[in-house]
Amino acid sequence: MRTNRRRFLGASAAGGALVGLGELGFLSRLGPVSAGEAKLDPKVVRLQPEIEPLVRLLEETPRNRLLEEVAGRIHKGLSYREVLAALLLAGVRNVQPRPSVGHKFHAVLVVNSAHLASLGSPDTDRWLPIFWALDYFKSSQAQDVREGNWTMGPVDESAVPPSGRAREAFVAAMDRWDESAADAATAGLARTAGANEVYELFFRYGARDFRSIGHKAIYVANSWRTLQCIGWQHAEPILRSLAYALLMHEDGNPAQRDDPADRSWRHNQSRAARIKEGWYAGKPDSAASADLLTTLRKGSEDDACEQVVELLNRGVAPQSIWDALFDGAGELLLRQPGIVSLHAVTSTNALHYAYQASGDDLTRRLLMLQNAAFLTLFRGALGGRGRVRDARIDQLEPAGTSKSKDCAEAVAEIFAEASRDKLAAARQALAYLQAGHEPEPLIHAARRLVFLKGDDPHDYKFSSAVLEDYYHASPAYRERYLAASLLLLPGSADRDNNLVKRTRAALEA
Repeated sequence: MRTNRRRFLGASAAGGALVGLGELGFLSRLGPVSAGEAKLDPKVVRLQPEIEPLVRLLEETPRNRLLEEVAGRIHKGLSYREVLAALLLAGVRNVQPRPSVGHKFHAVLVVNSAHLASLGSPDTDRWLPIFWALDYFKSSQAQDVREGNWTMGPVDESAVPPSGRAREAFVAAMDRWDESAADAATAGLARTAGANEVYELFFRYGARDFRSIGHKAIYVANSWRTLQCIGWQHAEPILRSLAYALLMHEDGNPAQRDDPADRSWRHNQSRAARIKEGWYAGKPDSAASADLLTTLRKGSEDDACEQVVELLNRGVAPQSIWDALFDGAGELLLRQPGIVSLHAVTSTNALHYAYQASGDDLTRRLLMLQNAAFLTLFRGALGGRGRVRDARIDQLEPAGTSKSKDCAEAVAEIFAEASRDKLAAARQALAYLQAGHEPEPLIHAARRLVFLKGDDPHDYKFSSAVLEDYYHASPAYRERYLAASLLLLPGSADRDNNLVKRTRAALEA
């Protein structure tokens, strides 16, 4: 994803005609970071020497100048991959994943979501989500400074286990919830184990507890996906941050307690062992999906997990399980559109990604079981957030769009309605899809509106998750799932975000 000056300016001008941004040629100014500027405090973790100067640029440039300075370097040949790597590493080094793996730490969590949005965009839009994430990093960095100015330090080299003991030391430390031992063991793993081996471990630990409403699983999936783009050479500080995040807990060591957040994992160890060999070779069964969806709607976490075991042992395909999980998350959007249901969707996306990426049979079973348990816990959490509608995703009725209507006109009507009445827009979207229209115009419009209207990392996290998982659900389930997402997607009449205003102001200066 490298670009020369001509191509960058041409793409920017084409995009500007659509979003009112114009050409970004005014941004090509600054020279390289000097060797003196790249000197590091010995108390701060060191990064790869080729990326350190760019990370320092992101860390030290004031928020009101960062986008201009990064754009100037892009004109001089800075690549997309370098910007993405520096953005993730700057977040990892400067933003603490405490007191929760969320809040200000979304500067890290949102990087992969912005990356996915970029990959799914035309050239004219590709830099917009990354620039948004750069700007958001500065906001989170400032918040971290106000809360104590945490910075990741260097690893205790004397505690790093030798290669033959790194895995054993990591597992023991994570099971004990021992932060210092886990930090050293993680460094040992990063230096001596393969990427797949390392993430097989993290897939499990990311799903073992419900603290931070799914952010732990989200960080595991997002960090793995971003590392595949930026390169494993950057893994060590990211993995150290990840292990630290996964060990977040309240007072008292979870290994010595029976907290509700940990119970499903403990019970699912024995449940996973009861699933028969060959479970992955079952047959699709829509009735089984409907039954599991009913349980997710009314049953306990134990009920849902037991039903997953029973269905798999009966020969039901895992895809039918996932169809119920996707629509179960989507139904929570209809019942109460907000932060809880949003994370039901993004957590399901992360757990499903880990399920697909894992090569370990037991891990894959555990991820399915944990996702079922989590959805019941998300449903229970709705009660503390206000009114909960009595709504079912399988009873969402289409309305307002006919097959004869022009596709572009129909999509425009849907997103205009989304600014007035989200539920009505969801029904129109379902009518659009059931009329046989292609989903891509709806998906591209949703993504473009997030670029223009999104002012929160959840806008990127949610849209990237739901627009991806539309294709992971079976055809009979994906239309209602995507339609339900209109409850949290922006409408065309919503206010433009500050990034658009900032860019326009810079062009007029």
